[in-house]
Amino acid sequence: MEISNRGSPPDGCGKAANRLSINWKKRPENMDDFEKTDIEPIVRDLYDALDGKVDEETIRKEVDSYINVFHIPEEFARSGILKKLGNTRPAVGGQSVTKKIAELEGTEMNVTIVAKMVFVEKKKINAKGVEKTIISGIAGDDTGTTPFTIWSDTGDYEKGSVYTFRNAYTKKWRDQVQINIGNRGKVEPNTEVSFNNVSRAAGTGAQEMDIGSITDQTKNCTVTGKVSDLSSRTINVKGEEKTVWGGMMADRTGRIQFTAWKDFGLKEGDVVRAKNAYIRAWKGIPQLNLGDNTEVERSDKDIGTVADGVSAKTVEEVVRIGGGLDISITGTLVDLRAGSGLIKRCPQCNRSVLSDECTVHGRIEPVMDLRLKATVDDGTGAISAVIGRAETEKITGITLGRAEEIAKKKGDMGAVADMMAGALILKKVTVKGNIMTDDFGPQMIVHSADISKVDVQAEAEKLYDEVEGSM
Repeated sequence: MEISNRGSPPDGCGKAANRLSINWKKRPENMDDFEKTDIEPIVRDLYDALDGKVDEETIRKEVDSYINVFHIPEEFARSGILKKLGNTRPAVGGQSVTKKIAELEGTEMNVTIVAKMVFVEKKKINAKGVEKTIISGIAGDDTGTTPFTIWSDTGDYEKGSVYTFRNAYTKKWRDQVQINIGNRGKVEPNTEVSFNNVSRAAGTGAQEMDIGSITDQTKNCTVTGKVSDLSSRTINVKGEEKTVWGGMMADRTGRIQFTAWKDFGLKEGDVVRAKNAYIRAWKGIPQLNLGDNTEVERSDKDIGTVADGVSAKTVEEVVRIGGGLDISITGTLVDLRAGSGLIKRCPQCNRSVLSDECTVHGRIEPVMDLRLKATVDDGTGAISAVIGRAETEKITGITLGRAEEIAKKKGDMGAVADMMAGALILKKVTVKGNIMTDDFGPQMIVHSADISKVDVQAEAEKLYDEVEGSM
């Protein structure tokens, strides 16, 4: 094979060159001698394939070099760039193959799937500081179900309808195969297939999990737990009234709220196995859903002593999970943020206000309240904790009446927060409550807070032993 001394093929394409007997000759200085290929669709595909771990400008330079400088065929260019930039999966592009859901391996880069949308929703995410709308849900055929994501707001899709997912790519996350539709992909209605009997089999997207292992990123799962706090309510769905059931499900590792979208005959105290349930997250808090595609059966499994109270976790664990109910964190109170201390609230909506005007209700006669917006650090990370009046009075020893006296005497409401900060900063505290997660990280709405008594001598001896042991 002849290679021009003016250039050599980029890494990862040498074997392809030998097979095709391509003469790798760098394009001439006169760019007009060749028609330049539009590389932007390829750049976007590769950005998706690399999970956003490589910036688009780097990818664009590589694609331009492969395609417009060395004239490497697109299929081999894609493969070479993926290999060079750290992704070992098959190249994007090439001829699409059609697969059933059970056949998906999580490495496909150009696959067609025909499936029913078992569940679908639109949600907003923050991508590189830009808010965008995506569509996600669960797709199923006669071999199984799996999560899907359409990475753009391309239209409206109906739960229960069948669609053809064209030019999709798949990935695995926590051993779950997920279908993805990027810039090249399309989702089209398919009226030729009905899938009246979507498989209830717990496939790759619905592995057996402990409740404590479920996160806000989990899609499908199969769990066994004890039912409690069971109740029903009537909701309006597309103009029709529908009865749904809800409550808590718990095993030895944790508890989770659940909603059953049909009558599974659940009873208080039952231990059940929910096969192929799906997870939806509300402000980072995972919630278990038992839908039309979920199979629920009574279980004789010994699940041990179920978690029926507060679950102690570290901040690191909370960040991994995304959020949760009845969580306890012990750490050092390192900061009181703005909005702590004595505050004013709207008597109608309870929003905090800076003056005597509410953004919703206009001019008001505010009511006074106490609140702490604290930062608690447990050594694995930091979490924001919002503490209401009762617990604020308990841990600071300052009542609302006393706080108003201080503010009046000093002529400054901020004096109350300063006094509270002096009493709390660097104190060890245990906070318990529900944790939600947004773009600013996890935040706990505190139900109870306690200052921990620290045995200074014992802690010093422990530190001494650790230092001595490391020498």
